[in-house]
Amino acid sequence: MVTGKPILSLDQGTTSSRAIVFGQDGRALSIAQRELPQIYPAPGDVEHDPEEIWQTQLACAREALARAGLSAGQIGSLGITNQRETTILWDKITGRPVANAIVWQSRVSAPVCDRLKAQGHEDLIRQRTGLVVDAYFSGTKVVHLLETIPGLRERAAKGEILFGTVDTWLIWKLTGGKLHVTDVSNASRTLLFDIHRLDWDDEILGILNIPRAMLPRVVDSSGVAGQTDAEMLGAPVAIAGIAGDQQAATFGQACFQPGSAKNTYGTGCFLLLNTGDKPVPSANNLLTTVGWRIGGKTTYCLEGAVFVAGAVVQWLRDGLGIIRKSEEVETLAASVPDAGGVFVVPAFTGLGAPHWDPRARGGIFGLTRGTTAAHIARAAVESMAWQSADLLGAMETDSGVKLASLKADGGASRNNALLQFQADLLGVPVRRPRVQETTALGVAYLAGLATGTWNSLGDIEKNWVLDQEFTPTTTATEREKLLVGWRKAVGRTLNWAE
Repeated sequence: MVTGKPILSLDQGTTSSRAIVFGQDGRALSIAQRELPQIYPAPGDVEHDPEEIWQTQLACAREALARAGLSAGQIGSLGITNQRETTILWDKITGRPVANAIVWQSRVSAPVCDRLKAQGHEDLIRQRTGLVVDAYFSGTKVVHLLETIPGLRERAAKGEILFGTVDTWLIWKLTGGKLHVTDVSNASRTLLFDIHRLDWDDEILGILNIPRAMLPRVVDSSGVAGQTDAEMLGAPVAIAGIAGDQQAATFGQACFQPGSAKNTYGTGCFLLLNTGDKPVPSANNLLTTVGWRIGGKTTYCLEGAVFVAGAVVQWLRDGLGIIRKSEEVETLAASVPDAGGVFVVPAFTGLGAPHWDPRARGGIFGLTRGTTAAHIARAAVESMAWQSADLLGAMETDSGVKLASLKADGGASRNNALLQFQADLLGVPVRRPRVQETTALGVAYLAGLATGTWNSLGDIEKNWVLDQEFTPTTTATEREKLLVGWRKAVGRTLNWAE
């Protein structure tokens, strides 16, 4: 039965909390947003205050409903999408966090990862979870907290301490502590979850010495998991969609067929390729991850992450001072016909997939006396496309699937020159949708499928409307020539820091 009722999406991100109400046509009826303060206790260490995550998200939810002129009783359900891998531990009785949230970007658990590798656990963890052993993921962050907070491991063993990623924490708070759950997409990013059996892995939990009692129950990404407490939004609302932000964006882009892919051009870049109902192991350092599970049926993805994408524009502004506002980069870059043989490799914090080199550092190559600020700006923007092309090449090799087109979203996807260059590098069309809020939209779709706003994936596909398509203008020979320069530049940045 199609109800057509609007859906409330809670989109809890790294730098802000947002809430969006979507109508049946997939368009936003209202948006509310609050900034989330970042905490940097030491270099490479990033934290959030879990109470601030909760307070900003609740305020946004109430504000978005008010702006849409809707009461809680008038919406079909709500969905939650979140910054993934960020780790929160809290007291089961008081509901109080035992420490700040350790953010996905934090490298604080790198020593735990080194230890696991030295003990020879890397292959087993990779095989079961589809992930590489890296401080990025939640499991080693949990170990770090258990090892550094006195008495915490004993309390956890007694069942007094709960673990959750941001989705789990928000659901716990929204239900007044009644529900301790996560969905398969978020579980698959913890380093603790067997993506083949779709359950927590007792052997890995044993290796990491993490008590199973801490972990949430794993549910489908689409389905009614429970109800919010009436006092939160004014009436109980069904919590019917849960997904990590990148999986939600893939769903919001209607990448439902195996071989379809999307790239989010945000602070970093996240490229996901739908591989269907089977996990594809990667021979090229990509991640094998759960996309979503609906009605017990699981869809898997290959994922590659670029750590610095849009953040390179902030560096041009704040570090080099060659632009005053981020928006100026497009005009400056467009003032020259090409990058003049210059390559910027923005490996400020190392390189993500397919290199996974934490010791890589950034560099600018190919400088001549004729190089200008405009050439550097253009090369910096193009670095987003170069890094994404590296990911896609690895994906096509792993999956054996040749991409037909790429869907683009995220803040930097508004830059037409970037998407044109991306199409030229890949040799396939790059397509940008009319609705850019694909993360929040994706989890709204997951929630609305469970509660009758949409009946089928076909209904959702009809909502996907093209804003602009960028078609390749280069030949394969020209592409190969460009690629040689980029590969040479990347090679120079690897294993740079001692």
